Amino acid sequence: MSGAFARHHCDEFSRSTLLRRAVAEAGQGLPAIEPGMPAPAGTGLDRRRFLSRTLGAALTVYGASALGPRILDEGIARAAATGGAGRRVLVSVFAPGGWDALSLLYPIGDPRYRKLRSTLAFKPGDGPVFSSDRRLHWHPSLAPLARLHARGRLTVFPAIGYSHPDQSHFTSRHFWEVGALDPQSGTGWLGRLLDVVGDNENAMQGLSLDGALLPSLATARVPVATLSSPADYGFDSHNVWDVPGELLEEAIGSLGAASADPDPVLALAGKTIEQSHALHRQLGRFVGKDGQVHINPKAKYPETDFGRRLSGLAALLDANFPIRAAALTGPGSYDTHADQQGPLQDGATQIAEGLAAFQADLERRGVAGRVLTLVWSEFGRRAQQNESNGTDHGAAGVAFLMGTKVRQHMVGEFPGLTKGLDGDGNLKATVDFRSVYASLAEQWFDVDAARVLPDARSMPRPRLVA
Repeated sequence: MSGAFARHHCDEFSRSTLLRRAVAEAGQGLPAIEPGMPAPAGTGLDRRRFLSRTLGAALTVYGASALGPRILDEGIARAAATGGAGRRVLVSVFAPGGWDALSLLYPIGDPRYRKLRSTLAFKPGDGPVFSSDRRLHWHPSLAPLARLHARGRLTVFPAIGYSHPDQSHFTSRHFWEVGALDPQSGTGWLGRLLDVVGDNENAMQGLSLDGALLPSLATARVPVATLSSPADYGFDSHNVWDVPGELLEEAIGSLGAASADPDPVLALAGKTIEQSHALHRQLGRFVGKDGQVHINPKAKYPETDFGRRLSGLAALLDANFPIRAAALTGPGSYDTHADQQGPLQDGATQIAEGLAAFQADLERRGVAGRVLTLVWSEFGRRAQQNESNGTDHGAAGVAFLMGTKVRQHMVGEFPGLTKGLDGDGNLKATVDFRSVYASLAEQWFDVDAARVLPDARSMPRPRLVA
């Protein structure tokens, strides 16, 4: 290993990242994990490759052993036709490596700040004041998020984590993914939520945009799908172009008239064709005369992979694609043990600009009222900087909840750098991430959190949704 990756990150983060990015052979599920580490949720989950003719795409579907290609297409189309426009969606964005909460919201008003951060400390005017707690200022790169917060579009959790924090990247991330302090859990918290609200045939209800299944989406009952980018969709019929394609479009549309046939079998077949055709037409508007996918975003996204994935997701939601939960990894690598300023700034800039564009896009498309975006990292960093101009693994971190329906500006409080540090010099959590999950399950999806989270009954429920 060489370059910046080697200089800025610990060996454990590098190892866990490579393991999680490894791609298993088709049908073998997720890769095995080194001894002593919790297996990511979904390890060993059945995995199949489908060619969806309705969508003109090859999809990797997990937990779909009972589905065939025809049923897959019919299930997606039926789900889109029966309420896709009104269903609420949660988007999960993971910031890998444990980002430094005390730089993203730096406590310039705390008297110990400069003593603990002799070279990493910001000055009062470097970033905007955090209006919910004026001891804190936003990292200069997070100005787009500061503006969202001022508009009531962003809830901030300034010290979020869990009791008895584990400072292992792998273990702490696993806890966040499964929604429990359980190294043995094999399903993700979003996956269990989909097991309650989901459809046995709609594989697109849980969409991983990382090209491999993100463990938080791992289910026990219903199928979910992975896609490296929404732009991978061709939205066309294979081996059909130009005039034949137009004729096919008309022919498929006419078959939908059979949905009114008195014969129940023929009527059901016609209804399915009609639904598939409607979905095909919705998605087909992304394809230009050149045959290429054109997302036509309603906001200016950064020219990054993260921006492209979010842009495509906004377009799919606008097209009433039957998504209930989507997950992706954000840009940047935040395990900044050395020379922290540059990598943290680069990653924070990309995340902030991408999220702000995504929110603006959703609002201009008129679908923002049914989408919330949760942004999180596995832990924060040590309050005192190290000798390498970086920070080591900590405990409580910072998280954000974005959307037009968020209720609070801040949940929990910043505990300060005197009484707010634990015996290891790490920030204490004032909000448990499981209480956030419980609130989202109940207030956003109308699902009893105890059906999703093992510890739900002992968790408080902050009011997150208006």
